[in-house]
Amino acid sequence: MNVATSRSSDLTRQIAVLAATGFMLVAAMVGTGLFGGTAVQDLQDGALDADASYLAPARQAFSIWSAVYLGLIAYAIWQALPGQRASERQRRLGWLIAVTEVLNGLWLVAAQFTTLPLTVLVIVLLLVALSITWRRAIMQPSEGVVSAVLIDGVTGLHLGWVTLATVANTAAWLTRILPAGAEDAADVWGVVVLIAVAAIGCGIAWFGRVAPSLALCWGLSWLAVGRLTDQPHSAAIGTAAVGAAALIALVTVVRVVQRLRRR
Repeated sequence: MNVATSRSSDLTRQIAVLAATGFMLVAAMVGTGLFGGTAVQDLQDGALDADASYLAPARQAFSIWSAVYLGLIAYAIWQALPGQRASERQRRLGWLIAVTEVLNGLWLVAAQFTTLPLTVLVIVLLLVALSITWRRAIMQPSEGVVSAVLIDGVTGLHLGWVTLATVANTAAWLTRILPAGAEDAADVWGVVVLIAVAAIGCGIAWFGRVAPSLALCWGLSWLAVGRLTDQPHSAAIGTAAVGAAALIALVTVVRVVQRLRRR
């Protein structure tokens, strides 16, 4: 593909992706309190902090957002190049990636200014959008290394992390609305949820893509650290998180090796 085959809608798409990226970054600065608002760990009366629920990862886990944001910024700049304007892959994926960026920014705005249930709704929508985008991305040829890294890789990293973040966000909300006696069953339900996360992670890993597995293993590892070394303490949930991360990593390695052998 080249510039001569481009359509007017292609330029519109490129501008829309740049605008979505800009919105996401401004929303991140507003949502994290950079402009004088409340820090993320203190939002919603601390419900989103690392020690607010049994399924919240330790604070260090959230540093992965830096990698996701840098990847999305790099993608936005790259897709705006004239050589990418008429790319069929950009046509299929550019708008979807823009939607995930807008939803990403909206979550932080929702966390800063609205209610906890609304943050759950937004992050579920983000997870759905990322799942659709990533599925469509891996079903098509990558058109080179840069395309593989900035589309498949960044979307996969975003998807893997948001999968676990959705669990943590939902757990934070349920912790607020369930009766105090429900904490007695926290270990059981926490382990059940992590088994489900492991199953989802293994399903994603079956496609042999590393990025989402890395993000999931990263988040699960820090969840284990949080539950084994911080409050609320839970050896059962911490151990289950380690097991889930190990299983996802194993399936990923096996599938990558199988793909390399086929090649």
